[in-house]
This record gives sequence, structure tokens and C-alpha cells, in this order.
Amino acid sequence: MRHTSKPARRIPPPLRRPDSRGTRPPYARMIRIHEMIASGKFPNCSSLADVFEVSYKTVQRDIDFMRDQMMLPIDYDSALHGFHYTKPVSSFPAANITQGEVVALLVAQKAIEQYRGTAFEAPLRDAFDKITSGLRDEVSFSLADLGAAFSFRPMGPAAQELEIFNILADCILARRVVEFDYHALSKPKSERRRVEPYHLGCINNQWYLIANDLVRGKIRTFALTRLSRPKPRKTTFRRPADFSLGEMMKDSFMAFEAGRTVRVRVRLDDFAARLASERVWHKSQKLKPLPGGGAELTLEVGLAPDLENWILGWGRHAVVLEPEALRESIASTARAMALQYPP
Repeated sequence: MRHTSKPARRIPPPLRRPDSRGTRPPYARMIRIHEMIASGKFPNCSSLADVFEVSYKTVQRDIDFMRDQMMLPIDYDSALHGFHYTKPVSSFPAANITQGEVVALLVAQKAIEQYRGTAFEAPLRDAFDKITSGLRDEVSFSLADLGAAFSFRPMGPAAQELEIFNILADCILARRVVEFDYHALSKPKSERRRVEPYHLGCINNQWYLIANDLVRGKIRTFALTRLSRPKPRKTTFRRPADFSLGEMMKDSFMAFEAGRTVRVRVRLDDFAARLASERVWHKSQKLKPLPGGGAELTLEVGLAPDLENWILGWGRHAVVLEPEALRESIASTARAMALQYPP
């Protein structure tokens, strides 16, 4: 007759090698541990660590999770030096996931690809692996199968430095003043800025810092790609209760804050009209078909460089009708471009 003693929740770990890179996902590993315990093999942390080529503590955490979070009746038999179930367990607790959630995970996985080769790639992949490690193998296979049907091809993702991003994020959360060098596009060299950081936002694959510039006394938008040498200060601040990024950027076309909203009318030919109708470029946009073909696009936005660049991107397929200031600016740029291509 087998004798058992009071279960030992912690077993002194021997010195073992660190986890191998070839470790299986935790959920898959725990399924195998369940199968070994259920079969009456009385595995212990040392034998399981050898099987999975992971550390003693990793197996110990798996066992603790299975017992305390999954509520599996795991007990340790000190006489047989192994784990067993104190009552029958018909099946291992499943992680339920719908088809829609599988597709959502796939979208997240593909979205990570836009940061391939940047400092963000490794932490994003680590986070995704932690989220998906709780899925059974058959769900992982479904993700792989669906991967052939979906893809993302981002254009020119910015190469932000992860260290800079983390410093700014910490200052935002701690509400701490930060200084940094910033090279504005309109300046010949960088200048030292001292700001109260409010928000980090990703717009068109590029990260921007929204902050209160203490020298200029205004809220400004800073592209992280043009920001360097951030240094947190000891001074803290209180973000205004009425600060709202949505309110601040409501009239912006993309990333640039606009001081005044105006009505912008652009005539598009048939080619551009068809493309423009397929996307929502701005929440205020209205597209009206014209009798002779094409369409007229109307926007209620502030005038800013990103709006001009967007219009110029249509080339000869778009003509600004109003306001006159925008029309003249586009025309001036077009004339300057033409001079660079002499006949």
C-alpha cells in the first residue's frame, strides 16, 4: 500500500542549466506534464526539466500555475518523489478561442512586421509570443494556415530608437519634465527643448510626442525620428485636466496640429476619384461626382505640410479649387518641380 505525506509546495531546486532557446510554448508543455501525471508516471521537477530542456524553476512555475490557476488536483508524493492527481482528471482545461479571435491574433502578428529590423521588433515579438503561448498546437496551426491568406506591406516605417521611446514613455507615466535635442525640418541644426510630455501617438507608421514646450509656452508635436539625447529631469508636472488629444488634433489632416479650420476643395479626375472613394482620408471628407466626370473632394481641415504633401501625391490627377492660399502653394511647388526637369 502506498503511503503519502503532506504535499510539499516547494522543492529545493538543484543547480541546473538555464532555459534553452528550443523550449516549447508553456501551454503545450503543461499539456504534456498533465499527460505524464495522469498516466501515473509520477514525474518530478528534475525529470520534467530534463524532458523539456528547461530549468527546474520553469517546471516549478508550470506546476504552480496548473495547480493554483487551472485548479488541477496536483499533489506531491514524497515517497515516490513525483506528482500525481488526487482525483480523476478527464481532460486538460482548454483555452477557448473563436475564429474571430484567431484572425485578430493573425492581424496583430502581421502588424508586427512593419517594425522588422527596428528596435521595436524584439519586444513586440516577445509580447506576442507570451500572449499566444497559451494556445493549443492546433490553434497555432490555424494561425499558420491563415498566414498564407493575409499580409501587410507597410511603406517606410520609421526607425525609432527603443531606448528613446522608453525614456519618453516613463516620463509621461511619471509626469516628469524631460529635455532633448530636436532637429526641426525648418531649422539648420538641432535645439535643446524642455517639455512636459503628455502623449505618444503613432501616425502613419511614425511615432510622435505631444508635449507642452516650456520655453515656447505651447503644446507641440515632435517626431521621434528627429529627437535625440532625452534626459529626464527631477521636476514633475500636472497635466491639465482639460487636455484632450482628440480635441487638439480634431482638425488636423494627419500629424500636424492646425491652428484654424478651413474648407478645402479639390477636383479629382476619374482615376483619382475612384481611388479617393475607396478610403476615408479624413472624417470630414465629402466626395461629390461631377457631371463631366471625376469628383470634387471637400475637407474641413487646417492647412499643414502633410495636407499639401498628400495633394501633391496625386500629381496631375488633382487640382486645388480653394482656398486660394493652398492653391498658390501647390502651384508654386509644382512650378519649382517642373524646373528640375528641363525639356
